[in-house]
Amino acid sequence: MDAGTAAAGASVAAGVMGYKGNMAAAKNAKAVAEYNAVVAENEAILLARQKRDNEEALRQQSDRLEGTQRTMVAGSGVQMKGSPMQVLADTYFSTNMDATMIQYASSIEQQQKASEAALTRTQGAARAASLKTAAYGSLLTGAQQAATLQA
Repeated sequence: MDAGTAAAGASVAAGVMGYKGNMAAAKNAKAVAEYNAVVAENEAILLARQKRDNEEALRQQSDRLEGTQRTMVAGSGVQMKGSPMQVLADTYFSTNMDATMIQYASSIEQQQKASEAALTRTQGAARAASLKTAAYGSLLTGAQQAATLQA
């Protein structure tokens, strides 16, 4: 085997190795993106649970406050009409407004995490496509170099 043939063979081998390396990197990029997307989706679930717990704590605190208000009014001998009733209504509506805000914040956080997961998958797919293109380029470069050496 002469030196030109050996060099052409080495060029082809280098092209094949480049191809295999880039294809493996493309597969890895997609797997990493999928992992990160699943992490973001799991974070969304945890955030939803946290907000649900926050809302439950708010409602329990409100129930305790309402109970205290009723006890104080009853202890004072005042009937549950007029101002005392307005205080309870304010407590009720304020609690529901706060609970609605917690629910709204939760939906925003969950949407952000869903968007983050989708973006991560898209970026991973784009990176994988870029690496696959580079893999095919490695094959073509190796073949071109081999052909040049054989000529």
